Amino acid sequence: MRIIGMDIHRVFAEAVALEDGEIKRLGRIGMTREHLEDFARTLLPSDHVVVEATGNATAVVEILAPRVARVAVANPLQVHLIAKAKIKTDAIDARVLAQLYAAGFLPEVWIPDGATLARRRQVTRRTQLVRQRTRLKSIVQSILHANLIPPCPFADLFGGKGRIWLRAQYLPDDEREAIERHVEEYDRQSDALKGVERDIARAALSDPNVTRLMTIPGIDMVVAVGLMAAIGKIERFDNPDKLVAYIGLNPSVHQSGEGPAHYGRITKRGRANARHLLVEAAWQTVRSPGPLHAFYERVRGKRGNHIAAVAVARKLAVIIWHLLTRGEDYSWVRPSLHAKKLRDLELRAGHPPRRGQKGAGYDYNITQRRREERNRAQQAEGAYRRMTAGWRQRGPRSKPTDATNEERQ
Repeated sequence: MRIIGMDIHRVFAEAVALEDGEIKRLGRIGMTREHLEDFARTLLPSDHVVVEATGNATAVVEILAPRVARVAVANPLQVHLIAKAKIKTDAIDARVLAQLYAAGFLPEVWIPDGATLARRRQVTRRTQLVRQRTRLKSIVQSILHANLIPPCPFADLFGGKGRIWLRAQYLPDDEREAIERHVEEYDRQSDALKGVERDIARAALSDPNVTRLMTIPGIDMVVAVGLMAAIGKIERFDNPDKLVAYIGLNPSVHQSGEGPAHYGRITKRGRANARHLLVEAAWQTVRSPGPLHAFYERVRGKRGNHIAAVAVARKLAVIIWHLLTRGEDYSWVRPSLHAKKLRDLELRAGHPPRRGQKGAGYDYNITQRRREERNRAQQAEGAYRRMTAGWRQRGPRSKPTDATNEERQ
């Protein structure tokens, strides 16, 4: 078996071959589809190729995989920790990848399937559009601030009332023209955002896992789709702790010798976008009654608001693992709220509105129905408080002294 190591860059890749313990340099390959296809024709069906996880690694795997026995994608952070050296060149990096793979020490990453990759790309596009719109709002606000314009009295500066107020303010001609250009660009980005969300919603309607995650209060279409794009197949996580670590919500641990373990801040390793989505969902979840709200209040009394929100986000990750693994909905789901979420999802997907008809989401408009569901959630919250009322924080166990052993005897 021959092992091909490739150190990938933006415009080229350095390749080496490891065979019978000997390293042979294969030279540089241009990072275009034509050059990679030509390089793939020179490989053998029994070859194993190793690359690092980069922005264009997925396309490289797509081109090389049909020509070789296997393509492995390495975790670049762990590879650098294992093979850190003072002398660093592209050829050395490629050789290290091949040697680690041959020795069985290569830390690999999971390669998503086509559907998961498409979902990740859509989620990334939506995130970019949202950030661009936020940036345009900030630019307009800075122009108003520079010209001594008071804050907008309305919630949305780019809404109907906000735009009327904006046109009534005194500004120099060049500043007003700049604001008009930013508003036009904002509208263009908004139209593009609606198109991306429509495509995401159409795919989400046919995914039972997305609608299942939406049974949790605080998780909407954006959070559910973003989490499923990051998780992919739940079967690759044997237990909820592995999912928590994959998202980076597990605490860091420091322990040496026989001393006690010290737990610190969360590691923040893994899927940062999924971690941010879970924290945002946690802030929304704790606004509704239920066991998670009681859990948040219990942690907040000891550690503060922000740590409590992160703890709820970790709890959400554990709940999500159980829901996806068992194929069950959230136990304390509010049916009318979930029906409203699904109806909003249909409208985002482009389904026609049914004005004058009472659909499944109509129950959310009934005050009595919403009150009954909140009372049920409050009962669950009360049960959680009673269960944890007698809990106390345990410190590290101290080793018994000789005097203590004599007293026990």
